[in-house]
Amino acid sequence: MNPDKAILLMNLGSPDSTSVKDVKRYLTEFLMDERVIDSPYWKRALLVKGLIVPFRAPRSAKAYQSIWTENGSPLIQLTKDLQQAVQKNFDSVVEINMRYGNPSTEDVLRKLAQNPALKEVVLLPLYPHYAMSSYETAVEQVKDEHRKNNYPFQLTTIKPYYKEEIYINALAESMRPFLDQEYDKILFSYHGIPERHITKCDVTGSHCLKVNDCCHVASPAHEFCYRHQCFKTMELVMQKLNLPKEKVELTFQSRLGRDPWLTPYTAARLTELPKEGVKKLIIVCPAFVSDCLETLEEIAEEGKHSFMESGGESFTLIPCMNVHPLWVDAITAWIKDYFAGDRRMVLN
Repeated sequence: MNPDKAILLMNLGSPDSTSVKDVKRYLTEFLMDERVIDSPYWKRALLVKGLIVPFRAPRSAKAYQSIWTENGSPLIQLTKDLQQAVQKNFDSVVEINMRYGNPSTEDVLRKLAQNPALKEVVLLPLYPHYAMSSYETAVEQVKDEHRKNNYPFQLTTIKPYYKEEIYINALAESMRPFLDQEYDKILFSYHGIPERHITKCDVTGSHCLKVNDCCHVASPAHEFCYRHQCFKTMELVMQKLNLPKEKVELTFQSRLGRDPWLTPYTAARLTELPKEGVKKLIIVCPAFVSDCLETLEEIAEEGKHSFMESGGESFTLIPCMNVHPLWVDAITAWIKDYFAGDRRMVLN
């Protein structure tokens, strides 16, 4: 075992159980994050604690109950499975932490710090694309804990990998077995975010959602533009799998609140597509690398029901990469390359 380095795989998180109490605690931590709901604290607290959580928690608890397994949360178990698969390729210890819930960043960093020989922790957020409400908040939380506790080890972060060849290849190959069937369309459904998050992250202040076809016009803004990166992932996968443009569409799911979010909305398209002649649908959710509530319940249960009730004939959800061997290989390659001195995948 190499005691001076550690690898930290970071995912979104999940409630500790499906009880309303635990779901309330989880939703409060999640939605009170200033990078998720970016309103002043007083307004965010009033909205989250006074309106959203009390009404949403019982419904969310039922949703979690529909996907819960004997091992608990699918996302937590799948992240543990990924940890074990990656660990086989390293002498350095591999740990996992969650942005919200358990195992918490605070507890995991404290555990790692108990090793006096530890000199560096390499953080790999399990978010392929940059968004302030996912990748950014995960990285900043770990940095804050590292700084607050003055831990002596170095913290190094792997950058978003939405267009990396080995990631695209892993995603494409995880999809390939599901494409032998007859289908009318493949829907790439990404987690949605408010439009204001896109403009907030625009380092130019004048490109995102302001320039015509902004996601396909070269700009420094693309380094932090979630929408551009979603399109890029889809287009690279299309090339890899030789998918016809007319059979592919991009949508955004999981809208919360009434503010304008990225469109088109997945939920709306699932009811519209059958009326447009799309009867046989395949759907993939590349914003997630591990199956979770948003894939297993929102899409595989609610989404399928909406599509079939609207006149659809077949609905296939492609699982997330989870512990696909090529995904494990991609993670392994990025970290081993870094250990060998290659800083190309390191966040500046």
